[in-house]
Amino acid sequence: MHKNQKVIFLIFIGIAVVLGITIGQNLNFTKQSHISLKNNHKDKINNLLQYINEEYVDSIQTDSIVDIVIQDILRNLDPHSVYIPKQDVKEVDEEIDGAFTGIGVMFQQYHDTFTVIRPLESSPALKAGIKSMDRILKVNNDTVYGKHIDITQLSKKIKGQSGTKVKLTVYRKSNDSLFEVKISRGAIPLVSVPAHFMLNDTLGFIKITGFAANTYDEFNEALKELKQKGMTSLILDLRDNSGGLLKQADLIADEFLPNGQLIFYTKDQKGHINKVSATSRGEFEQGNLYVLINENSASASEIVTGALQDNDRATIVGRRSYGKGLVQREIALSDGSKIRLTTARYYTPTGRSIQRPYQKGHPWEYEQDFQKRQYNGELYYKDSIPKIDSLKYTTPKGKIVYGGGGIIPDIFVPLNPNDYIYQYSYLNRFLSEFITDYLDQHIDSLQTLTPQQYITNAKIADDLYRHFINKHGSKSAKKHKLENDQTREQLKTLMKALLARDLYGTNTYYQILIKNDAMLQQIIPQKKLKHVK
Repeated sequence: MHKNQKVIFLIFIGIAVVLGITIGQNLNFTKQSHISLKNNHKDKINNLLQYINEEYVDSIQTDSIVDIVIQDILRNLDPHSVYIPKQDVKEVDEEIDGAFTGIGVMFQQYHDTFTVIRPLESSPALKAGIKSMDRILKVNNDTVYGKHIDITQLSKKIKGQSGTKVKLTVYRKSNDSLFEVKISRGAIPLVSVPAHFMLNDTLGFIKITGFAANTYDEFNEALKELKQKGMTSLILDLRDNSGGLLKQADLIADEFLPNGQLIFYTKDQKGHINKVSATSRGEFEQGNLYVLINENSASASEIVTGALQDNDRATIVGRRSYGKGLVQREIALSDGSKIRLTTARYYTPTGRSIQRPYQKGHPWEYEQDFQKRQYNGELYYKDSIPKIDSLKYTTPKGKIVYGGGGIIPDIFVPLNPNDYIYQYSYLNRFLSEFITDYLDQHIDSLQTLTPQQYITNAKIADDLYRHFINKHGSKSAKKHKLENDQTREQLKTLMKALLARDLYGTNTYYQILIKNDAMLQQIIPQKKLKHVK
């Protein structure tokens, strides 16, 4: 991503370094206050630090050295054992807890001013009267426009303890007014089930983006709502879901499996095995089930997928998943920092470990997996997916599945190298601002439409599309391709979806975005999707 890209930012999002697969968020953890070391090990470390502190030629902060040493130790164990510095712990905990304390606005740095795109539903900001396209000029009398301040810094200024107030100075363009408002901070949920809706009269769709403490509750509510609307078949979208809490994966898989069926088991250093099986509470044990995965579906996502594939409960559609089969335990250190230490491997019901190979001490090679998949062709050709005969397993109904590196789907859907997202992603940094420009000029008329009216009737005009291409694609060697029918249709759909996200939220966004979804079209023809217009 371009370093100057101005992107939509949810004020409740934690810092990027602690999100996703690489931080080892995919946990089944307990907590303890400290780690005990043998005295001779502690003495060696303490002596070294003392010598550095007292005799090294330059003055140096030994705390930073300790952090580096811990990171290096964990790096040489496996790719998913990680260190979390004290200053990052709160943000990480919020991500796992599924909530934070703030005012609940989605905003963007628009030109030189932070602009509210949409106050979240039932948020303190909405209750205080904040509206879309309001400009935030000051936070507690501290000027935040026209300055070199990034979104993370602004977020820290606005967030705080529950019940405390933050004062915003706001400019509202619609009536050319400048005013101050005090907003009481409150609990803001981090949504991990951003979309659920009916694709037609019987087929439902649920998108899960992570597995936080509240994910199962969100999922269960969505599942029950769709069943009440007549759902008899379901598409569960786990693409780009990097994982999360193991318990949440267990609870969600349980909704699809009959009592007693194995979901997964773990095995630790001493060979102790812990089995997790389904209970009798399943909400959707019957009916067609499809799971969408890709190369970024990891850990907790793979636990759900593996359980459903190995028990012959679902058809898996997409591309081979990430391949993370290690379980971390979170351990608190005495200074308030934490480590997440790999303490077990997990296995699918047939006995598969889906952890892909890694070389200790070489995390950069492990992180190059996507590029390796591109090079060997497996993102484009089913026959190029690596399969190891010695790691072949059989499901109860006789399906052959493989261990050793991710979940291989039942129905392979290749990556389309001509998709906008892969060929023209450099335009994204312009697209966000372009959409905000349009929203700023047409907010009043757009807000008269209901989400369904927008989905059905709103269109991105050809002249608007050409204006964007002429303004931002003119210097590209690929500009001529931006005018072909497929690319134009994809980009116009994305524009419409991004406007919908800013106006109505992610549920409407995904209803529009599925129009060009190749994986979805493997399950249901486009003409049978009631939301595609």
